Amino acid sequence: MRSLSPPESVHALPLAGLRSPEVTFWSVWENGELLGCGALKQLDAQHGEIKSMRTASRHLRNGVARAMLQHILAEARRRRYRRLSLETGSQPGFEPARQLYAGAGFTACGPFADYIDDPNSVFLTKEL
Repeated sequence: MRSLSPPESVHALPLAGLRSPEVTFWSVWENGELLGCGALKQLDAQHGEIKSMRTASRHLRNGVARAMLQHILAEARRRRYRRLSLETGSQPGFEPARQLYAGAGFTACGPFADYIDDPNSVFLTKEL
């Protein structure tokens, strides 16, 4: 992400942010190898945010991100969130991510939570 976006437009959570009480973090492993990760941040009682979705480069296009997204969606529904939102990049390198989210029913929205309009960001949301 840092190689594709200017520093002021990188919204990945640092390790301390992933450890905060409102964030749940998952990782996908196979035979002791990390395949990917993702997190769900509670914004309020009815709204969650997908954070830190990543797939290890050698496992891209193998369904890791799709599986993680389905897991996060299921957890958001279990928590009875009414909406799930996310921020991703607008650069061409983020196109696969935008396609993944669009395929799962996410649609464009404006900035939410503490985000501001940024030409390097795409904001997406899904009613659950």
